[in-house]
Amino acid sequence: MIKIHGRATSVNVQALMWAVGELGLEHSRLDVGGAFGGNNDPEFLKLNPNGLVPVLEDGDHVMFEANAIIRYLAAQYGKAGCLAAGSIKEQAIGDMWMEWAKTTVYPVIISGLFINLVRVKRADRNESAMAELQRQATKIMTTADGQLSKHTWLAGENFSIADIGFGSLLYRYFTLDFERAVLPTLEKYYDRLQSRSAYREHVMIDYSSMKVE
Repeated sequence: MIKIHGRATSVNVQALMWAVGELGLEHSRLDVGGAFGGNNDPEFLKLNPNGLVPVLEDGDHVMFEANAIIRYLAAQYGKAGCLAAGSIKEQAIGDMWMEWAKTTVYPVIISGLFINLVRVKRADRNESAMAELQRQATKIMTTADGQLSKHTWLAGENFSIADIGFGSLLYRYFTLDFERAVLPTLEKYYDRLQSRSAYREHVMIDYSSMKVE
């Protein structure tokens, strides 16, 4: 049975847990990080010297970095119709959009908008910086909307790791209190994500306890 170290409210843990749920893997998850602490304990640092979650233990195989873990699980346990590895080119396209989600979407939606709207008091926010983040969010999501107009899923016609990487950010995008662009194709995609039980269980987690008033 695999073991995941990381609190349920971490968006990176949520992405990993969503993949675990889609694959139907027997697992246990330990609350580590944030208010739970433990991520700087010596035993944890043996697993990940960076002191960050998530961490995976699959027998004696230990990994950190959410995207790397998700790729491993897909390669090791994926099956037809569920994160199964396709051709090398198909895998490369999935990797490309997964990395786009981490390097382009995450900094704006999570490090930018989420942190400012949830973890920073309203009086302390930089309004001009917030306006720029919203502009960037519109540009990014317009790109996603255009890509999704070509395919059922982000990287093609099959649900893939790209959807895990990108879709795990959309719950916060659609529930944060800011003005979003009207992008019907993206909204329909989000509806499809919400129809997946593993998404509802592991990604759509209330984050109100994290809010600073």
